[in-house]
Amino acid sequence: MKSKEKVVLAYSGGLDTSITIPWLQENYDFEVIAVCVDVGQGEGETFGVEEKAVRSGANKAYLLDVRKEFLDEYAFQMLKAGAIYEDKYLLGTSVARPLIGKKLVEIAEKEGAAYIVHGCTGKGNDQVRFELAIKALNPSIKIIAPWRVWDIKSREQAIEYAEARNIPVPVKKKSPYSMDRNLWHLSHEGADLESPWNEHQSSIYKMTVAPEDAPDKATYVEIGFEKGIPVYVDGEKLDSIELMEKLNELAGKNGVGVADMVENRLVGMKSRGVYETPGGTVLTIAHRELERITLDKDTSLFKAMVSQKYASILYDGQWFTPLREALDAFVDSTQEMVTGTVKMKLYKGNCTIAGSKSPYSLYSEELATFSSDDVYNQKDSEGFINLFGLPLKVRALLNKKLKEEGK
Repeated sequence: MKSKEKVVLAYSGGLDTSITIPWLQENYDFEVIAVCVDVGQGEGETFGVEEKAVRSGANKAYLLDVRKEFLDEYAFQMLKAGAIYEDKYLLGTSVARPLIGKKLVEIAEKEGAAYIVHGCTGKGNDQVRFELAIKALNPSIKIIAPWRVWDIKSREQAIEYAEARNIPVPVKKKSPYSMDRNLWHLSHEGADLESPWNEHQSSIYKMTVAPEDAPDKATYVEIGFEKGIPVYVDGEKLDSIELMEKLNELAGKNGVGVADMVENRLVGMKSRGVYETPGGTVLTIAHRELERITLDKDTSLFKAMVSQKYASILYDGQWFTPLREALDAFVDSTQEMVTGTVKMKLYKGNCTIAGSKSPYSLYSEELATFSSDDVYNQKDSEGFINLFGLPLKVRALLNKKLKEEGK
């Protein structure tokens, strides 16, 4: 008997991927291998996920814990780059996709699977991110995207499909939000959020609290960086997972890190999302502040342009590209002196700087002081201004001459 072809399914245990297993069985003659990649979704989503996949019909299931790799090689690299999409989105979903795609390819190669299946819709960005990662790492693997071919057209129909086959899913008709969670963030989309006029309700929060429910007393936290990487919290050295969990807890209970935005999707439409990024918000602001005292002006200005491009590359699923690797080389170079400590004040949804220091600080109190000093000769500024303003003076003299000549 000819053996069945194998297919690797990107499996989360959520609605879309849960109904994909029976759909594949009903429409293809595949051996289904479900792969759940743990990037910090939490035990509520990963506990028993292998058993659930098998109960739903999968022939085999994997649960891969890649949380440390996710933070060390992806999220913190993004942090060093200063990537923020459209000045607001800290790219929590985007930054996890290339790693998940990489792991799907690794399992497909290990199992000899010719296909990878994902549960992304035809309207979203994730389909692009997954498929570009697969194409970059193993272009011989074929891709199946059920949402682009099946008759199910809405989340409500997907729920009905699951209920008809007795497949347990965490989403009910009364709360049909699409959520994605990892150690960096949690996103919410769909339902009443689809109208930008609707104020989102704080009842959807899972990592944070509403600012009005946060403590009345501010929380101070000190974050230590080494070459752009956060390694200390309040003087205690932590590994990346411990550090992220601690900052998520501290920032979350103070209502820090919620972004409600309408963004431009890669596929051409606008969409609205509510993002909870408590620890990531604190790290992003702290890291940027440390760069302010350790990077020179020209490097800072150029890095701002790189940050914007880096964000677009990441959002568009182009992680495995020569350009991203080249930009990383620049970013890593800029981070050589980004070492020091930043003190943050967390209070009712606000995250502000309370102090910063670095052994490589370019800030000089002697030069910046308004008091008397022996370092800076204020008379020197006259010559500087004369030279700096010379083009303006030349142009003004020319205009005066032309006016006198009646031209």
